[in-house]
Amino acid sequence: MDIVYNIMVFLHIVGAAMIVGIWIGNMKKPTVHPRQFDGAALQVLTGIVMMGLLPGLGATNPDFANPNYFKLGIKFAIGLAVVVLAFIGRRKYKKEEPISKGLAHGVGGLALLNVAIATLWN
Repeated sequence: MDIVYNIMVFLHIVGAAMIVGIWIGNMKKPTVHPRQFDGAALQVLTGIVMMGLLPGLGATNPDFANPNYFKLGIKFAIGLAVVVLAFIGRRKYKKEEPISKGLAHGVGGLALLNVAIATLWN
């Protein structure tokens, strides 16, 4: 089960890179790219899988024995917000409608906040 968890962590980080990397790359002309929605969806899906694996991992690995479900719940809520904002941005992008700076920075900023919560909250 450890290998499945590690693959999910890898894909979770790839999803974050897709969101934040595109956001930083377009900082001068903020927009939401359809790949940011893909990255956000990947993050939420892999996060759900990882949360589902925690009870089984806790039985064999003491590092996973007491997961902080409050922290994970906050990360999940922020992740859902990023998915919704990225979906709105993707729809506007495909219809060639203008995308507000607030929407673009909301997607990237919330994703970066989620990375900060994951790494700094012990």
